[in-house]
Amino acid sequence: MALRSRLEFIGKEDYTRIHEASLKILAETGVAFHDDEAVELFKKHGARVNGKVVYISRELVEKALAATPSKFKWSARNDQQSVIVGDGFIQQPNVGPVYIQDMDKGRRLATLQDYTNIQKLCQASDVINLVGSIPVDPSDVANENKHLSMMYEIIKNTDKPIIGMCTEGLQAKHQLDMVAMAVGGQQFLADNPCVGVLVNPLSPLAYAPETIQTMREYAKLRQPLLLAPCIMAGVTAPISLLGTSVLQNTEFLAGLVFSQLVGPGTPVVYGNASTRSYFKRASFCAGTPEAMMINTSNIQMGLEFYNLPTRTMCGITESKILDAQAGYESMMSLMMGMMSGAHIAVQCLGVLDAIMATSYEKFILDEEMVRRALHIYKGIDTSDEALSVDIIQEMGQNGSYLMHTNTFEHFRESWTPTVSEWGSYDEWVTQGSEDVVVRANRKYKEILNNAPESLIDKDLDNDLQRYIEKASI
Repeated sequence: MALRSRLEFIGKEDYTRIHEASLKILAETGVAFHDDEAVELFKKHGARVNGKVVYISRELVEKALAATPSKFKWSARNDQQSVIVGDGFIQQPNVGPVYIQDMDKGRRLATLQDYTNIQKLCQASDVINLVGSIPVDPSDVANENKHLSMMYEIIKNTDKPIIGMCTEGLQAKHQLDMVAMAVGGQQFLADNPCVGVLVNPLSPLAYAPETIQTMREYAKLRQPLLLAPCIMAGVTAPISLLGTSVLQNTEFLAGLVFSQLVGPGTPVVYGNASTRSYFKRASFCAGTPEAMMINTSNIQMGLEFYNLPTRTMCGITESKILDAQAGYESMMSLMMGMMSGAHIAVQCLGVLDAIMATSYEKFILDEEMVRRALHIYKGIDTSDEALSVDIIQEMGQNGSYLMHTNTFEHFRESWTPTVSEWGSYDEWVTQGSEDVVVRANRKYKEILNNAPESLIDKDLDNDLQRYIEKASI
């Protein structure tokens, strides 16, 4: 019982066309790696180099693809929370919002407390599988030490698989060290994927120094890389949707090769986060249907042509408030992302204003949206028993199925909402005529009030605090 067919925008004949186009660009145009050590590594493995530009051969791409696992276990401190990436649908926190907002205080710069709150909400959720990342960017912590404070709050308040932050090399090492302390040591970390990181190329056809340094530190320990080009068609890529998919595929392959040169066997997730620009202001656009038309093409490439785990940006909106636009844009791209067959989804948990803000209330509403989408994704039971011929014949032309034993046995399998109102109008009025946003506001506060103060013991807490003190600038 599962979704029988995936959403597709390109045909199987297009896979080879996109792959060959990418190989042509890699070999003839090349990709700039703004890091001397990275350039030397490519040169050592036979790549042609001109300054910072590396020309990547078909052979290097094929070798890297052969070394990359098609699925992997992402281990959590609590092994019951571990997940298999490459099977099913996994939900991760947002990446990038600067602002936090709710109906009580409106929109404001996020703080470390907001960051902690989001981690607690993720930990309590039954549909969120990964924690960490940057669901909001704390404004009240110095940039040079922010990664330490954020990783501490992740470890203290969650026991699910962790996503770190893309930083520079030493800061990436700090994060890896802290996770190693939490999971039982460097050797366990080296033997098990425990902390992944999102990295974005510098489109078009380049990788920035900080991104390369982060990738290097993670790949040395074979920790997962979520490699996701974030391209704007018509601004940092051709206006053609297919052309943007080609560029996205090319940048991904370049990063994949680098990761496997550093650490053969490093898990790499074929990610995408591209969209068409809003040409009235030549800017990123979160609400366009074309974003998922681009990204679905690349999900098809990752799933079917390269046999890799895939991740997509979906569930996003341009809306600045919790209105109908926020609902239909978010559900549109969430469903497209899920029906495309992607294994990991991002930007589905409270995002507003083109990933500039995270809303506490929308976080709760989006959780329900994810639950709805997951239920649809499961499909319907098509077994002989599910045909129900014997029950239909038994009931004939009379009676109600409501009291039938088969209904009693299965009614709890029916999907029901967590915050949406499904009662009668009179019941709704009697209960105060509440808007769903009011219920979501109350719900997130209840979750935070009931969240544990800490999920780590005093010894680990003290060790982490000492490490942070030593590593702080």
